[in-house]
Amino acid sequence: MNKHILVVGGTSGIGAGIAQAFKTQASSNCVVVTGATTAEVEKARLSDAFQNLACHVLDVRDNDAVVNLLNTFDTLDVLINCAGIIRRGDELNPETFAAVIDVNLNGTMRVCAAARPLLKQSGGCIINTASMLSFFGGGLVPAYSASKGGIAQLTKSLAIAYAADGIRVNAIAPGWISTPLTEALVADPDRSGPILARTPLGRWGTPADVAGPTLFLASSQASFVTGAILPIDGGYLAA
Repeated sequence: MNKHILVVGGTSGIGAGIAQAFKTQASSNCVVVTGATTAEVEKARLSDAFQNLACHVLDVRDNDAVVNLLNTFDTLDVLINCAGIIRRGDELNPETFAAVIDVNLNGTMRVCAAARPLLKQSGGCIINTASMLSFFGGGLVPAYSASKGGIAQLTKSLAIAYAADGIRVNAIAPGWISTPLTEALVADPDRSGPILARTPLGRWGTPADVAGPTLFLASSQASFVTGAILPIDGGYLAA
């Protein structure tokens, strides 16, 4: 089945892995990805991995830009919200705290609201990106943690609010995934060691590990799943 998919924050990391999985799964899928800056989008366009994907610049802090992008779609089946930032060590500053919340939480809500009419027409679904820090606190990342806790509650709330429109709303909660966002942690044995020691599967995850469960949540096999926060963490949360 030909589906139209939008991956916000899909030019790198987990979002890129998800976008490429959707395109690989069905060559007829129309997959659109966004990046926060022109530089990010141009880099993606030059990559072989993005040759069959449409790439656009989108600042999720700008509601007009969000609405304008969604207005270019005739139809939309799947919305995946992966746009996010983290500012380790600086998030105790109230201004930095507000900036992180505005991208990670408010930005997700802006996109969900703008996409709702299209998803109502298609009976589509939304998949947000939560985190292990939806469940735990993080002393160096209070804004990121608060935003991801908010994503979990937003997902549950929109699942209720959008159900009458036939829209399912779920979230993935990745654990320790090796991406550009975490490369410093991966490279530091003093920090990576304790993470791996607590992870029952004993390794860092990859964007491909996250893509599979995301494909499931977007599929008809998950037609009775909404309001779920799905950990993808190698068992970290259970340990």
